[in-house]
Amino acid sequence: MSEPDGVMNQRVEAYLAALRNERGSSPHTLRAYTRELRDFAAYAERLLGKDVGVKAMEHTHIRAYLGELYERGLSKASAARALAAIRSWCKWLARHGELEQSPAALVATPKLPKHLPRVPTIEDMNRLVDASSEEVAAWPARDRLILELLYGCGIRNAELVGINLEDIQWTNEAILVRGKGRKERYVPIGDAAAQALRAYLPERNQKLATAGKDSAALLLNARLRGQGRLTTRSVGRIVKQMALAQGLPADVHPHTLRHAFGTHLLEEGADLRAIQELLGHERLSTTQRYTQLTVGQVEAVYDRTHPRAK
Repeated sequence: MSEPDGVMNQRVEAYLAALRNERGSSPHTLRAYTRELRDFAAYAERLLGKDVGVKAMEHTHIRAYLGELYERGLSKASAARALAAIRSWCKWLARHGELEQSPAALVATPKLPKHLPRVPTIEDMNRLVDASSEEVAAWPARDRLILELLYGCGIRNAELVGINLEDIQWTNEAILVRGKGRKERYVPIGDAAAQALRAYLPERNQKLATAGKDSAALLLNARLRGQGRLTTRSVGRIVKQMALAQGLPADVHPHTLRHAFGTHLLEEGADLRAIQELLGHERLSTTQRYTQLTVGQVEAVYDRTHPRAK
């Protein structure tokens, strides 16, 4: 796609540069935002003229752009992703004093069809976890870690909020998790989760030091209420808010990310018993139901692996 050279696009390029240089956004997020925002800038400049600045942008223009996306044959999910990128850009413009308020805030997210699969795709999950959370998160470093642990480790919401700082086993690259029935297990810390942990911990420690408090909990609530530990209800609200900002269905919740963890491992060829261990399921039959093991998947595994199937 050729880049328009008008005023609107200049502000898009400035935002993309900020994503690259200041926020350290992932390549996946950069590619998506570059595609969505350059396309919108080209549309806005055709509509308003190349010499018109961002202050002329109104919510009606953004709604009209979504209408054009539908005319091109794009799905509501694609339009929702485009709107998420535009919202992020507009909020950045507002923070820098270039807009009094974000016109995209007045545009409702397209209502996604109910027949969308309950488990997000691998692409959807990468987009959710990699996306900048600064626009919707009360505590971006903490909320990014929440997503990394739920999806990267496959743990339950209650297990997540129950993690204490001492449960992080850096030497073994694992986290001690307390599951149902007080059963304990270790889950591996992936590179992305470890990076998110290292980004969050200094902020956590500084917040406690400033307040003159102490807490055993890994994940803290922003105001350090009570013992400071984040609640499962708050985690649910955070996950839903960040998912909606990325155009995912409104029924995404913490267990959706755990479900996606198991399903995607299975789709990528992981052993079912290894998934059972990682999820902390007592019975293999639970893992089979949980990962929606279909007849087609079973047949594909058989055809690929059994010597008598060849």
